[in-house]
Amino acid sequence: MLSIAYLPPVEYFAFLAGGSVSVEACERYMKQTYRNRATIVAGNGVRDLIIPTVHDVKMGAVREVRIDYSTPWQRTHWRTIESAYNSSPFFLYYKDFLKPLYAESIEFLFDFDLKFIEIIAKMLKIGVSITMTSEFTPYSERDLRTVISPKARRGQNYLLRLGEPYYQVFSDKFGFVPNLSIIDLLFNVGPESAGYLLRLNKQLNGTLS
Repeated sequence: MLSIAYLPPVEYFAFLAGGSVSVEACERYMKQTYRNRATIVAGNGVRDLIIPTVHDVKMGAVREVRIDYSTPWQRTHWRTIESAYNSSPFFLYYKDFLKPLYAESIEFLFDFDLKFIEIIAKMLKIGVSITMTSEFTPYSERDLRTVISPKARRGQNYLLRLGEPYYQVFSDKFGFVPNLSIIDLLFNVGPESAGYLLRLNKQLNGTLS
């Protein structure tokens, strides 16, 4: 089971590539997680793209969290993405699928995130069936809802650290940076991304077993 996420990391999509997955729709919202942020590498290093939320819901249900549109964060996110990936091999091929989403004003964070996930899955051409949970299931050890997190990713013992490097635009400056947003893989690897994810799915399932 996965939590909802904004432009999720590569390992998140590796589990989606398995063909069928449940997304947690009944948990309480957690701050400082991938639920409202994505991680990419730009010319100045690792960057987090954070969706601001309305603070009328404090640790409420994840489906009730509203997006704050009082600042032009969508324009900022897209400009940052464009600057980071404009020279990548497949940015021009895929950008028109994503750019229009940054002109929409979807009220709820959950719905906004889900729309990105569904569109990226189509871009990757992976046949995945996504179902929403109808009730909350308590977290367990090695639960993907908590394992896949920005804080865990920064640790040396992150369970899902990618083992197979792929080409990245700024690898000459920073080396290979693992576990970035799925758009990093998509823009750099293109149509071969699906195969990469399927191989990673087998690797990560072995790690968690």
